[in-house]
Amino acid sequence: MGSFSIPRGVTLKKKTFCGNYAASVEEFTSEMVGAKSCNIKLLTARAPSWIKIPVSLALTFGSFETALQDTLNKDIANKIHSLCQLVQHGDHSKLSAIQEAILKMHAPPYMTNELKHKMISSRLPWPGDEGEKRWSCAWLAIKKVWASKWNERAFLSCQKAKLNHESICMAISIQEVICGDYAFVIHTKNPLSGDTTEIYAEIVKGLGESLAGAYPGRALTFIVKKTNIKSPIVTNYPSKLTGLYSKKSIIFRSDSNAEDLEGFSGAGIFDSVIMDKVEKVVLDYSRDPIIVDKSFQTSLLSRIAEAGKIIEDLYGCPQDIEGVVKDGTIFVVQARPQF
Repeated sequence: MGSFSIPRGVTLKKKTFCGNYAASVEEFTSEMVGAKSCNIKLLTARAPSWIKIPVSLALTFGSFETALQDTLNKDIANKIHSLCQLVQHGDHSKLSAIQEAILKMHAPPYMTNELKHKMISSRLPWPGDEGEKRWSCAWLAIKKVWASKWNERAFLSCQKAKLNHESICMAISIQEVICGDYAFVIHTKNPLSGDTTEIYAEIVKGLGESLAGAYPGRALTFIVKKTNIKSPIVTNYPSKLTGLYSKKSIIFRSDSNAEDLEGFSGAGIFDSVIMDKVEKVVLDYSRDPIIVDKSFQTSLLSRIAEAGKIIEDLYGCPQDIEGVVKDGTIFVVQARPQF
């Protein structure tokens, strides 16, 4: 759902470690976390009560670099440093080796304890309470997000845009996965026509990752005028056969300092990882109320569109908004400027 555009004169400001590995939503600042987390902070404070925002916290800028400097990771740090030098000299084949080395990192105990305290105090389930294997799954997901800084697309995109890849810092937004009935993406400016008076949205059953991933078929799509929110028009009926579902889990979202720069839309080039394997289900929309119950369909699409308009008004500019519908309740999991 992200896009990439080549900026002119855009520079990255390298972030420094704030001294704390983990931060709760009340503590978020732009020097500590990326735009995803800062947007969640604003929505948590200002969205109307009927739009639910999942509890969020974050691993801060510099957490990766600080954990890597721990004595537990001395050999891995030396290896990554050597590989990075080779990459900087043009050997891009070493990008995958850097990612593999990151996946071998050990979690410093003080980082683990700080994250545990923040998750518990934020009323997020601490994976370690379910056994060491569960914490291992969470730690692997964290490392996968950090490692995505060195995926080939991200590295080459930075080169093409003349951005210093070394200046990219990766915070991680942490949320509980909302296992809903439907997932949606709202574009508060119609991306097909450029019409700022019209909302365009996509809806699927299950998790929204099926919208972002390469799963064949179409989502249900609709348009609606902002002046006539109660009258959505369905433009495509769903044909996606695969739905993604997860048990109660945690998602770790990339939240870099390079995702929502004006003139550089890097959203989507870094990874977000659910700590548990998602289940693929063959979908049948033929009896789903979103298809067969016209009043249900109109009501749901109107409320999704209304949430989009409200969030656009909060920011004062068009937004890409991702969310979930669970038991009739609308959750917004992230919002970012629509470029």
